Amino acid sequence: MIQKFFDKLKNGLTKTKNNLTGRIMEVLSSYVSIDEDLYDELEEILITADIGVDTTLYIIEMLKQKIKENKIKDPNLINDCLKEVIIDILGSENAVLEPESTPEVVLVVGVNGVGKTTSIGKISSKLKDKGYKVLMAAADTFRAAAIDQLEIWSNRAGVDIVKHQEGSDPAAVIFDAVQASKSRNVDVLICDTAGRLHNKKNLMDELGKINRVIDREYPEANRETLLVLDATTGQNAVQQAKQFMEVCKVSGIVLTKLDGTAKGGIVISIKHSLGIPVKLIGVGEGIDDLQEFNANDFVEALF
Repeated sequence: MIQKFFDKLKNGLTKTKNNLTGRIMEVLSSYVSIDEDLYDELEEILITADIGVDTTLYIIEMLKQKIKENKIKDPNLINDCLKEVIIDILGSENAVLEPESTPEVVLVVGVNGVGKTTSIGKISSKLKDKGYKVLMAAADTFRAAAIDQLEIWSNRAGVDIVKHQEGSDPAAVIFDAVQASKSRNVDVLICDTAGRLHNKKNLMDELGKINRVIDREYPEANRETLLVLDATTGQNAVQQAKQFMEVCKVSGIVLTKLDGTAKGGIVISIKHSLGIPVKLIGVGEGIDDLQEFNANDFVEALF
């Protein structure tokens, strides 16, 4: 099973691998010694692979230090140093899709179109398979078809859903979902929320109301806020994350569509520039294609 996941990850990262490590290998093999020109070329590759300017400069700085410490003279040996630097940034903690304690409320935020509803469906399915009792709350009440879409996923994952009419008050949906969670002894309540970042004030008010309902009605519940980002948007995803961090306390990132992009380097940029762990990554369309993020596996698959 683990090997199957790793193979899926490796296949999913093919475009990023070609865009990043493939080009790095080419550059390293064309140099006989390590000099500033080589570092400049590496810098350019990292930036164009959507690792971002700040993160790239940090990587190059750390790389120079490691090369100096290990007295490396052969450009072909730089690769291993680069892997170490990236793993240091990503951290060695493996993400685990398990509630810290139960009951738990998971608020899922993210702009429309990033794969938020799909991610909720896949997370629900995974948690159910692990033996947890899961309930969905359809609190993205303003987007046409969001409730229907979530209902399709609730059927697919085999978990119950709490929903109101389109246009209802999202906080009222959460109130009912919390009552249902308590009466049915639910382990994890997963809430879909609105994705209207262009109207930050409304979003802030809405999330504020939702959180106040949970504080008041479900104080014993552990709380997690997952932000869903689309890997294909590259550095825009980092900007989105910064904006969401202004309106809510994000505890983890779900990065979707990694298999469809050459911009997988965004994982490194997110962790370095935001300090938020990437917890789940999507490398395919299937219900099992949302995987817990493992830094070592990610870097191995990349190189």
